[in-house]
Amino acid sequence: MNSINRRSVLLAGLGVAGTGALAACSSSGSSSDSDSGSGSGGNALVSPSGAAVAAAEKKRTGTGRQQQLTLTAAPAVIDLGGGVTPRTWAFDGRTPGKEVRLSVGDTLVAEVSNQLPDRTATSIHWHGIALRDDMDGVPPTTQTAVRAGSTFTYRFIADAPGTYFFHPHVGVQLDRGLYAPLIVEDPKETLDHDDEWVVLLDDWVDGVTGTPDEVFAELKQGMGGMDMGGMDMGGAKFMLMGAESDLLGGDAGDVKYPYHLVNGRVATDPDVYTGKPGTKVRLRIVNAGGDTAYRVALGGHRLTVTHTDGFPVRHREVDALLVGMGERYDVLVTLGDGVFPLVALAEGKDANGLALVRTGSGSAPKATVRPKELDGVITTASQLRAADDVRLESAKTDVTHRIELTGGMDKYNWAINGTPFDMNDTEANPILIEEGQRVRLDFVNDTDMWHPMHLHGHTYQLGASGPRKDTSIVLPRKKLSVFFDADNPGQWMLHCHNAYHGEAGMMANVAYRA
Repeated sequence: MNSINRRSVLLAGLGVAGTGALAACSSSGSSSDSDSGSGSGGNALVSPSGAAVAAAEKKRTGTGRQQQLTLTAAPAVIDLGGGVTPRTWAFDGRTPGKEVRLSVGDTLVAEVSNQLPDRTATSIHWHGIALRDDMDGVPPTTQTAVRAGSTFTYRFIADAPGTYFFHPHVGVQLDRGLYAPLIVEDPKETLDHDDEWVVLLDDWVDGVTGTPDEVFAELKQGMGGMDMGGMDMGGAKFMLMGAESDLLGGDAGDVKYPYHLVNGRVATDPDVYTGKPGTKVRLRIVNAGGDTAYRVALGGHRLTVTHTDGFPVRHREVDALLVGMGERYDVLVTLGDGVFPLVALAEGKDANGLALVRTGSGSAPKATVRPKELDGVITTASQLRAADDVRLESAKTDVTHRIELTGGMDKYNWAINGTPFDMNDTEANPILIEEGQRVRLDFVNDTDMWHPMHLHGHTYQLGASGPRKDTSIVLPRKKLSVFFDADNPGQWMLHCHNAYHGEAGMMANVAYRA
């Protein structure tokens, strides 16, 4: 279902926001592209556990309250509904894991117990949280991986409200069942609503047709190294061919998934939200998938977008929204009377996830339902504007880095600036910045595929007045420019949030000079 209503202004700049509207903002800044990828060259880098990180943590405003929890990562047989019971890895035996919710300024103290098999190490990355660097959960850069049979305690102040989630940052564990929502509430929140519903989207392969490690092993062969088996690629078990999307600028994804989940349930046996007609509900939508963008709509309703990646935007009423891996959107909806499908269309893949909203009588729709809203006014991040109180103040750009996204499916050689990230030498070819700088990143996608680019430890702004985000889709053969203030010292990953692209090498270290 790839036909798109042109009034949704499809390609209005998901990858174009780096040009026109940004020209005035970028012209005032000095460009120093040569810094990008120049290597450490003797530059000392801020240590993730050094004095600069500790000093930055002291500046965070905390409540003094602590929320303590234990997360056990272990093998589990989980129930996805409809008789689908795969064996996977999960936190405390469930997928998604139990929601973690705290108030802004609270300290989260989370002990992770690694009970994974075969000496498998793991970690937890607190996706979207601008926390202290040594708690970011990125082995080997910010910590040593948590060995099987051992524990590690994460402790940090969550000082920015918003919709977040957490997941491992080791190998392709992201594409297993190890994830859960993290909600940081603002006690001064003025958004008017009666209830909340957290909606986690995921593409599922583990324990059904194979494991993520098997998927990655096949993808790494590249199209050039596979038995093509004719045009249908009969030799490919996991590699997806023919997935096309106008919204994503062409190729929609790499991987064939047997299921697409909403809140851990398959479409034939969906999760159900039960409410009353007239209730105003805040949906917190999280894409925890490995390789799939989702077009999300609630049949019979319009959605009012209020936040993206935790930060408020000027409210925008839409029929549907596009959510890339790692992105989060908050929307408001006033519920009608009846039974309505919340559909997460796997963009370009002719499949979908499904949940139901039930406020009255009526029969459930089919698992393959396609409400008309999916082809209505579809919003993307480039069409949103930051709320006035979170927009970056105008400032001279101190440093500009050109971030070329390179590689392709033929050799599966995804990289940044042509150099795959080396986990054995994480300080090689850093993207160097200094505390106090206004930084511009020019994402230049030289590939034929879209990439959701995620920056750890910061939020950036799209252009002069676009939304504040930490994960943004960069369309093929397009440019996207973003700006952020270097106010959180350390070493921070910048990578594609396609689990397989990142693991193949589309990752870099944004490192503060000491």
